Amino acid sequence: MSKKTNEVVTLLDEFVTEYLPNVRGLSENSITAYRYAFQLLFQYLQDVKDLPPEKVTFESLSEGTIEDFLLSLERDRGCSVQTRNLRRAAIVTFAKFTAKKSFSSALPFHSGVTQIPKKKEPKTIGFNGKHFSAEEIAILLKLPDISRTIGQRDMTLLSLLYATGARAQELCDITLDSITLGSPTKVRLTGKGNKSRVVTIPDNCTKILKEYLRSREFDLTPENTKSRHLFSSQTNEHMSIACVEEIVKKYVAKAKEQHTRLFKEERYSPHSFRHTIAVHMLEAGDSLVAIKAFLGHATVATTCIYATITPELANRYLDERGRPLQDVSTDNKPQPLPMAMPFLYRR
Repeated sequence: MSKKTNEVVTLLDEFVTEYLPNVRGLSENSITAYRYAFQLLFQYLQDVKDLPPEKVTFESLSEGTIEDFLLSLERDRGCSVQTRNLRRAAIVTFAKFTAKKSFSSALPFHSGVTQIPKKKEPKTIGFNGKHFSAEEIAILLKLPDISRTIGQRDMTLLSLLYATGARAQELCDITLDSITLGSPTKVRLTGKGNKSRVVTIPDNCTKILKEYLRSREFDLTPENTKSRHLFSSQTNEHMSIACVEEIVKKYVAKAKEQHTRLFKEERYSPHSFRHTIAVHMLEAGDSLVAIKAFLGHATVATTCIYATITPELANRYLDERGRPLQDVSTDNKPQPLPMAMPFLYRR
């Protein structure tokens, strides 16, 4: 391995393990987002440029490579402009870090990356996120083969993605001690800024979860197992966002094959389930404040985008704007079961 390759690998390791947590003081979730940006970059270099990680140099990260990578995120992975800009920001931060640590060798990389402008996000009126209809969700939840262990895992994962409104990283981070079985069952999620919220899930989803726990021989009582993650991949005990994305992609593809009149969006992501439960909660009559607390939004303004998806929801939003909105703390306070959920879990 060359000296320059060692530089890239060594500096990236220092950037993630020391600089981001100790100098920048970022949360674990934020660091995970940075790490994921570079996982995607190195995967792109491997698949598209035929460049394995051990051969990546500062030169190979220059001369348009990062621009091509960012374009690929939008074109091939279906990422939004906002997501593209987040990945760009992570790489720019690393470039500035490397320029301070190894100015001469990192200069071409730094100069090229910092000149890439932040892409202007399209102005949209209201909510345009990809989401599923109630019929589409019901179809997706029936696709996994629950006679197989992996099918039980996938069924539980898809059910919890929808039932909890969890972000992909929040789902990956669920540990056994985050779950309190009961009627209703409660699941603690840790989101942006390490803020926690506790959500309740429907009884039918609880039944799916219990069967999955039984099949994995998970015991929620012993202290030595509580830190174990609920979902794992075939290679890692802690499932990655990329694995969740692949699972969603797999079942959406199956659903499209079987139901050609439905699933009209070109691509769906794990975040589509989060958008979906928000829209369904509004359609079922849940208030914007309740949805804000359930999703862990910082402000009601963020939640309001969902209220413009149909004229009916827009009218409900306008009606609610005339009422006083009391803020709701989301830290470790169980959020009421959304009215939208129970009927969607019939098999």
